[in-house]
Amino acid sequence: MAVLFEPIELRGLRIPNRVWMSPMCTYSADPGRAGVPTDFHLGHYAARAAGGAGLVMTEATAVRADGRITPWCLGLWSDEQIPAFRRIAEAITAGGAVPAIQLAHAGRKAATERPWKGGGPVTESLAWPAVGPGANAFPGYREPSALSRGEIAELVASFAAGARRALAAGFQVAEIHGAHGYLINSFLSPVSNLRGDEYGGSLENRARLVLEVIDAVRSVWPENLPVFLRISTTDWLEHGWSVDDSIRLAGLAHDHGVDLIDASSGGVEPASVPADRDYQTALAARLRAEAKVAVGAVGRITEPEWAEELLATGQADATFIGRALLRDPSWANHAAVLLGADPRFLEQYDYAL
Repeated sequence: MAVLFEPIELRGLRIPNRVWMSPMCTYSADPGRAGVPTDFHLGHYAARAAGGAGLVMTEATAVRADGRITPWCLGLWSDEQIPAFRRIAEAITAGGAVPAIQLAHAGRKAATERPWKGGGPVTESLAWPAVGPGANAFPGYREPSALSRGEIAELVASFAAGARRALAAGFQVAEIHGAHGYLINSFLSPVSNLRGDEYGGSLENRARLVLEVIDAVRSVWPENLPVFLRISTTDWLEHGWSVDDSIRLAGLAHDHGVDLIDASSGGVEPASVPADRDYQTALAARLRAEAKVAVGAVGRITEPEWAEELLATGQADATFIGRALLRDPSWANHAAVLLGADPRFLEQYDYAL
């Protein structure tokens, strides 16, 4: 049987296969009902579950209103938002997949426009103040305010509250977003974190925030359910965050209760990224080999044969599929047929076989 379609167990949770939907922003919430998922989100995630994915993860879900990337992003900072998220978790479960949620704060990359509207800062009428490790802005974005120690403590508590709400909504995996230049990543990288206190300087200090967030999420998340951490494995910048740094962080994160590293890259500053197919999966492979932690590979995994090779050769424990699942909600089932595994069709669709 193809490894891609073997189940995997993390803590007490059995995930039916290793085709996992990567968290991808769709910027489709209604700013008038800030953060609340819409019918679009319900159909979007339900379709990928019905299409055979083993795990379906929501897009970045802000733990505070000021943590949204755009006014159209999801958020879970209020109990009033729970019912709409519960509909999504229930639909994913009904489709045969494990419901997962990515908890996030955009930091200094907050209050931006949707990509198809040009990106960059939104108009002042839609904007809110951005925050970060310091007052240094992401190029072309608004200047953030530096978080004080007290504000950092409040932020950490917001992640715990978001995780508690996610659990109440029925999600079984919580992923902490520590990548792509958003708040946690901006604290990790020496390019963006210029602080002189206990949250800046050494790697251990720059990792203090993410470890506090992990501890906070773990304190409310059941012992028999996993916590993931998405990181930028490298900044792709000279003197920036490196793979060696990620290996050290992965070990620390595992010691604090993280069960899998979702290994992405880049985003803290504009950078030149290699065009090779394995530009990012090779970093995941190194992380898995040297940090001795479970790793999910992501990035340009579009062919089932390539996904299978990554797993069969021990380069990753699972694959996060992004653009391919946007193009084809049933990518997982089509991959199963191609690799000689059994597709997971819903009973309602059996007559199509």
